[in-house]
Amino acid sequence: MIEPEGAAIPCIKTTKMKLKPLILVIGATGAQGGSVARHLLNSGKFAVRAFTRTPASKKAKALQEAGAEVYTGDLSHKESLLQALQGVDGVFGVTNFWEHFTKEYEHGVNLIDAVVESGVSQFVLSTLPHVYGISNGMLSVPHFDIKGRLEAYARSKKPDTTFVHLAFYFQNFTSFFTPKKGADGSYFISFPQGDVPLAGLSANDLGGILLPVFEDPKAFAGKTISAAGDLLTGDEYANVLSKVTGKRIVYQHIPRKTFASQNVPGAEEMANMFEYYRLYKPYGKQAVKQSRDLYHAVESFETMAGKHKAALMASL
Repeated sequence: MIEPEGAAIPCIKTTKMKLKPLILVIGATGAQGGSVARHLLNSGKFAVRAFTRTPASKKAKALQEAGAEVYTGDLSHKESLLQALQGVDGVFGVTNFWEHFTKEYEHGVNLIDAVVESGVSQFVLSTLPHVYGISNGMLSVPHFDIKGRLEAYARSKKPDTTFVHLAFYFQNFTSFFTPKKGADGSYFISFPQGDVPLAGLSANDLGGILLPVFEDPKAFAGKTISAAGDLLTGDEYANVLSKVTGKRIVYQHIPRKTFASQNVPGAEEMANMFEYYRLYKPYGKQAVKQSRDLYHAVESFETMAGKHKAALMASL
């Protein structure tokens, strides 16, 4: 997700009259916000105000061409949020750990406070479980834990907030966890999940899952949605990748300590994340069922992989 930074720039105003509920989408040029904005617009039932720091980007321009109002703002500046919240009926919020790290908490608090002060009735916030607390201090996963703290803060300030927890992105298999080539010419994917199923979701489906939430705010007030599109073991993910690419791809379990000791940024944090997934199984069959009930077109991993075959092939 691309988050706003720097000085706030005034809203790019439109002359259209407000005829539909207006939803402010934070991070509208990012994966989550972009999906929400597109699904809201495509439904024809909502107007969208897209909050971004990059109004000149292709993604922002595409949203504007699709009918969104583009607002350039900054989560570090609460005043820009208060201005963007004027006249809106609902808000989708998400913060980005991987770009701002511990500053994410400040951004989230600014957003929550601004929503409360503005009096907006519906607030949907993307968060994650507080792993450190759940594991009694055994596991530290900052990109989960900060969002978990923000969820607790939002509950204290606005108890009717709707929360959504996203499972592991399917798209990670085309970026961070691409198949690696072995000495024998075959490929492998490797992470410390053992034989425990790992729930996943195409980030593109988030907007479809949340569309019914924006259509019926009262039904989801104060509730948490666990968003997942499939539940597969490492071997099953590898089998799907093999089928789609035509290459032999296998899953290799890697011990948590070995994964954490890799000389790459965030290795220990990601190892702890998989350990949390493995031990606590936060997304089960019920999460997949709930997501499909909300949005019947939620993609399985095989469907998503087939659509992104070119990207998968390019990563090999």
